[in-house]
Amino acid sequence: MGINLQKGQRISLSKEAPGLKQLQCGLGWDVRKKTGGGFFGSFSGAKNFDLDASVVCLDENDKMSNSKDLVYFGNLTHPSRAIIHRGDNLTGAGEGDDEVVMVDLTKIPANIAKLVFVVNIYHAAKRKQDFSQVANAFVRLVDSSNNKELARYNLSGSDYLGMTSMVLAEVYRRNDEWKMAAIGEGLQLDGLKEITKKYS
Repeated sequence: MGINLQKGQRISLSKEAPGLKQLQCGLGWDVRKKTGGGFFGSFSGAKNFDLDASVVCLDENDKMSNSKDLVYFGNLTHPSRAIIHRGDNLTGAGEGDDEVVMVDLTKIPANIAKLVFVVNIYHAAKRKQDFSQVANAFVRLVDSSNNKELARYNLSGSDYLGMTSMVLAEVYRRNDEWKMAAIGEGLQLDGLKEITKKYS
């Protein structure tokens, strides 16, 4: 069992797994169950709740160099082949990871200093959905060589009413050492275009 991180906590992946080369990043979530009558007891369009995981590759100034530095359902593989998205899950149904991103730390270009793991609700404004309607959201990192979970961050205990995107975690390079930070920052950004603007 890996380390359960709290919001804002940081760990060294290099120290937790010496010689770490390949990571599997799993992201998961559920739609909250109906708990009663009234507006908050019935989530409009819950069956069409589609969350999308993406990875934003940033330089040392926390900026994207180009559009290819966004890995998502429309661009599943980074040009370096260091980051490969396994595909879009349209419902979040089932146990375990809903979406998986493979990361080869040895192939990440030198100009990329940080990987930001973001989840956004597809067509959130149109469907009147936000992260207050999402439960059990998590991000976890697994050592691909032995399937050992290194770290997990469970998003809980916060009010994300009106938030349509979520920065779950960051994996970043510092002095030739890879680290992970649990972020849990809710954003009122509708769609990937607005997310890329944030980092441009």
